Amino acid sequence: MRGILRTPDFRRLWLADGLSQAGNRIDFLVIPLLATTTLAASVAEVSLLRTLSTLPYLLLGLQVGAWCDRMRNRPVLITADLARAALIGSVPLAAAFGELSLGHLYLVVLLAGVFTVFFNVAHQTYLPGLVERGELPDANARLQTNLSVAAIAGPGLGGLIVQFIGSAGAMAFDALTYLWSAAWLHRIRTPEPRPEPAERNLRREIGEGLRTVLRDPILRAITVHSAVSSLFQSMFMAVSMVFMVRDLHLTPFMIGLIGTLSLTGALLGSTVARRLGTRFGAARALFIGGAAYSVSFLPNAFATPGWGLAWYIAGGIASSFGIIVLGVFETSFRQAIHPARAAGPGLLGVADGRFRHRPAWQPARRLHR
Repeated sequence: MRGILRTPDFRRLWLADGLSQAGNRIDFLVIPLLATTTLAASVAEVSLLRTLSTLPYLLLGLQVGAWCDRMRNRPVLITADLARAALIGSVPLAAAFGELSLGHLYLVVLLAGVFTVFFNVAHQTYLPGLVERGELPDANARLQTNLSVAAIAGPGLGGLIVQFIGSAGAMAFDALTYLWSAAWLHRIRTPEPRPEPAERNLRREIGEGLRTVLRDPILRAITVHSAVSSLFQSMFMAVSMVFMVRDLHLTPFMIGLIGTLSLTGALLGSTVARRLGTRFGAARALFIGGAAYSVSFLPNAFATPGWGLAWYIAGGIASSFGIIVLGVFETSFRQAIHPARAAGPGLLGVADGRFRHRPAWQPARRLHR
């Protein structure tokens, strides 16, 4: 065992984070699959599931950051894991008694989204108090690896679990990952002092950050592009599960496998992003990432059962590649231009929903924003 993993309490946080991220990725695949197959949900109904899962980020992302600055974060992390375990666990329980409904799923994804926001923000705030300042880069790298592994393995694992034990069984497995995460967090022994009360005006801070964005042409362009592309990506993701199940006739395992293969574009993007910046300059590299992302959804329209699935995979690879390159250089421009206090969690990133469902490859990770 090397580096920061020699520290017992960080190792416990690292294990808890890995389990929580794996559960999050399984949620993302299994819940819309359950709605599409078991509950015969329409496209509009599956779309509403996606909307409710992201709504807490839009409504609470800024406020939760300020709240977590004012409280101890380990209890927040444990509570978020236990709450999500109970919410996700209620789905297979309802299915076992024949009481599962779309209304139940809507409530679960909305409340689980709220607790996920708290977990992600508290996680960011907690880490600097757990390790030494000089160990932060190594610690962040280890946690980033968790996200990468969860994003690559999560869809395939979730699809495989559904294939063998069904969607409800996969949800029960998912609930266990959150319980196990909470157990590791509970074992952390480093004392966490209660933060001293601070006089801060959240509304004023948000206003200052928004004015910074609106006044700077580069930040304004990046933010508008992020918001618009996030809107259309969300529209695509809302209908993609229904398309794969009802038009492409894919099994749960194949759906998960395609998700895993599509994310290989992110590996390529993370490998070549710096080289693109060196060769073409940051502005042109940003344009290359945006161009790749913009055209990435077109191949999906040509997807058909059989070998025609290659079109869908190609679109996914191009999309994840573009997201990484965009993220690298958008983040660099933001950090170079706006004040550090306007770069807090969620201020510029809340609208950037492209990364909401591809967290493993988010260069401006929650621990860095």
